[in-house]
Amino acid sequence: MSVYTRDTFFPDTSIGYLLRASHQLGYALLDRVCADHGITGIQWSTMIAIHFGMTNCAALARDLAHDKGAMTRVIDVLETKGLVQRDRDDADRRLVNLSLTQEGDAVAMRCRDGVIALWNAVLADWSADEAASLIAQLQKLRRTLEHFA
Repeated sequence: MSVYTRDTFFPDTSIGYLLRASHQLGYALLDRVCADHGITGIQWSTMIAIHFGMTNCAALARDLAHDKGAMTRVIDVLETKGLVQRDRDDADRRLVNLSLTQEGDAVAMRCRDGVIALWNAVLADWSADEAASLIAQLQKLRRTLEHFA
């Protein structure tokens, strides 16, 4: 089945364009929510990923679509703020594990509450079925894209 043709492919119907525009708008809103806590949206995304068990810089960079150098700088800033700490792995000293400090975990959870409120406001005029369908479709799209990557 072909979804697009030369006659039907426009930015307003392009999955790539719509995802990119939504991503940019979402991060602008996320930055506003996180600013109240002294961090940026990407810093919060990094912290919440660490909270949920992603503990190395390379994996964070892949998951958050950042290059390793940019992710290292994000981690540097978070470490300077006392929100993240780096520890050498006991089994393999070449590896550096990341964890949230007590303050980092508190900031991440306060931001999470703001992010939840934000997304609930954004989706306020969506039905529960529409929101669940969007989430399921985006998860399916991600799995499909990972297959092609």
